[in-house]
Amino acid sequence: MINNDINLNLHRQKLVSASRVQIPGFLQPEAAEALRQCLLTEIPWALAERSDGESHTIAAEDYAAMSSQQRDALMAKSYEKAKTEFQFSYDSYMIVKAVRDGWSFNVLHAVLEFLNSPDFLTFARRLSGEPGINAVTAQATRYRPGQFLTRHQDEEVKEGRVCAFVINLTKNWDSDWGGLLQFHDEKDRLIDTFVPYWNHLSLFRVPQSHSVSLVSPWAQEPRLAITGWFLAK
Repeated sequence: MINNDINLNLHRQKLVSASRVQIPGFLQPEAAEALRQCLLTEIPWALAERSDGESHTIAAEDYAAMSSQQRDALMAKSYEKAKTEFQFSYDSYMIVKAVRDGWSFNVLHAVLEFLNSPDFLTFARRLSGEPGINAVTAQATRYRPGQFLTRHQDEEVKEGRVCAFVINLTKNWDSDWGGLLQFHDEKDRLIDTFVPYWNHLSLFRVPQSHSVSLVSPWAQEPRLAITGWFLAK
């Protein structure tokens, strides 16, 4: 599944020096295209949001049944809350939960198995320089126009997160469409930006302040990705 030509030493050095790295051509082309097609056509998307002040998801069947007016009202509430507190709104498919609860099979279930295979865990340890990595958690995400994720750290001590990753699966993403993975210093100043280019892996150590900028109304495609964390627990 992973591109065999990845230069591990080069990217590990960048991760060590900058605490973040973006790796082009991460997956073999056929695998990337299969995942893209799955995300476009097969996934029952739920809505992840926290407009009421608590992080939760609206189940796929309830989300699909919402009227456009209900969706707009929920988004407006998220925008208002985002002025003063951590907020997000994006479409989600929780792969770990789907596998655990026996949801209808799709290729993402096999991806989770691969990410937790001995071969991939060895790859993750070598790339990150973190010898304690022993598990990977993942979800699929879809950001549509108006959706976003404000600044946060991804810190979760009990879960043992050491690195966050994003496998970007939208072709021909334009930086004018937003949806940019942005990094911030301790004073909340912007210090780096990763555009979600096709089949690029974004990997960064956590905790680290980052956000996903709002996807513009004129974006021609949804921002598709598989994202999660390398765990040492």
